[in-house]
Amino acid sequence: MKLYSFLACIALASLGVANAQENSHVAFSAGAGFTTPLGRTGSNLDYGWNAGGGIGWNFNSHVGALIDLNYNSMGINSGTLNNIGVPGGNMHIFAATLDPIVHITPHSRADLYVTGGGGIYHQTTDFTAPGVGTVTGFNPFFGFYSYGVPTTQILSSYTVNKPGIDAGIGVAFGSKWHGKFFAEARYNRIFTGNYHTDYIPVTFGFRW
Repeated sequence: MKLYSFLACIALASLGVANAQENSHVAFSAGAGFTTPLGRTGSNLDYGWNAGGGIGWNFNSHVGALIDLNYNSMGINSGTLNNIGVPGGNMHIFAATLDPIVHITPHSRADLYVTGGGGIYHQTTDFTAPGVGTVTGFNPFFGFYSYGVPTTQILSSYTVNKPGIDAGIGVAFGSKWHGKFFAEARYNRIFTGNYHTDYIPVTFGFRW
């Protein structure tokens, strides 16, 4: 439910920005893609997916800044699950970061840029098991009756809020809608105590 609300906010923001004047300094981006865990994180997690968006300000054609909101989801790999002794699990990360952006070639067909910053990361780890839930149905002849449906039972859940940093590079290409399609890879590190959570979301999307 939280994810749906997050994506709905991004969609509403995109409509507002799309209606802004062409010469507005307001910047907006939205995209989705795949996520690669790295290092110790990569030895425990599988590849996952990401979705997010940002809104900010273009100071000029070379420099801007965005407040980025990003959601990443990665499954816990089978080797780690076997060692722990649970059948399933996943990690979800919601990040809110402030990211300056520098356009290296803003006026060329391929707008190469670098970005990076930091913020707060909300990381949740769930260990799960398949289960069966009971629901009630109705039939005009038989009346009310109960039947089972497959569900996912959360055995344990652990959430932390930690600071982190990100840095990445991307390229954007112009379009007829006064915006640009982009592809971006951004390294993220969450400072989670005795170890770090490291991952790279590769995102494809559209920016104004």
